[in-house]
Amino acid sequence: MATEQVEAAVAMTPEQKLAAANKVVRNYSIGSVAPGLIPIPMLDLLALTSVQLKMLHSLSNVYGVPFSKNLGKEAITGLVGGVVPVSMTPMTASLVKMIPLVGQVAGAISMGTLGGASTYAIGKVFTQHFESGGTFLSFDPEKVRAYFASALEEGKKVVGGDAKAAPAAATANA
Repeated sequence: MATEQVEAAVAMTPEQKLAAANKVVRNYSIGSVAPGLIPIPMLDLLALTSVQLKMLHSLSNVYGVPFSKNLGKEAITGLVGGVVPVSMTPMTASLVKMIPLVGQVAGAISMGTLGGASTYAIGKVFTQHFESGGTFLSFDPEKVRAYFASALEEGKKVVGGDAKAAPAAATANA
């Protein structure tokens, strides 16, 4: 990590870091809906994973935590794989696109929602982890499964445009 990034992270107050992290999570959650529109199964998953890794990199910059692409991938796999049922994973949503017409539409919608919600949940988990002084090396997916599952449900409401849930979630996370 560049020295300037570490200095910028140290110079921010805890409130500024949390506000910056919430902005990163919100923006990447919205951006991670787009890979669902990629019509080619599995290519959309690669794009989603790239967005999520970039979000983790941005969050690590906010908190001055060294970023590791490999540890980031492991964390994402550990979180999503341990909580989301197989029928609801982004991979399943991606593979549904192989069914002509109906599958492509259903896959795009479900992949977009699940992609955005899972990105939101991953962001919230890592914001909490970094807020408490954690690093990628100290991250344990088992300890945050319940919070991840809760954040995933919240993320579905936020990404899905639930008019009642979105303001409440934004207020709670500001």
